[in-house]
Amino acid sequence: MTRFWKAVLLTTLVAGTLDIIAAHIDQTIRTGAFPVRMFYIIAAGAIGLKNALNGGPGIILLGIFIHYFISFSFTLLFFLLYPTITRLSTNKYLNGGFFGLIVWGTMNFIVLPLTALPNKPFVFNVQAVVGFLVLMVVFGIPVSVMVHKYYKSGITGGKASNGNHEGFI
Repeated sequence: MTRFWKAVLLTTLVAGTLDIIAAHIDQTIRTGAFPVRMFYIIAAGAIGLKNALNGGPGIILLGIFIHYFISFSFTLLFFLLYPTITRLSTNKYLNGGFFGLIVWGTMNFIVLPLTALPNKPFVFNVQAVVGFLVLMVVFGIPVSVMVHKYYKSGITGGKASNGNHEGFI
């Protein structure tokens, strides 16, 4: 496995895990109960709510797979776009915040409406703002920081672009 793919997978693991932890904390705070069925709901996007809530270990694994597949897709996109993004802004935190906004918008306005989950109209309220801010902090900024470190290390595509090998994977 190349260094690039190792970096993408590690970044996906870190950002995806931070995201799912934040989602569990958010739901626990909002409802007062730990969301034991969160991965069922994620799986419901593919197989429908009724089928997913029947439960079982396979449904949990499907939910985990879907969550990390989405995290992987956004992470890979940022890795590929990063050289172009840095021409617009070299600030990794600003880039991460903006990326978090793109991920949030894509999920809320494109991905979720296309799933098998019941359609709910989007309401811009405090919950939506908190959701966006949390996604910026736990997904966008960590992805941006890790991608920045990967490219700053100077080894891309298996070649050293400078003598700096501070190491990321």
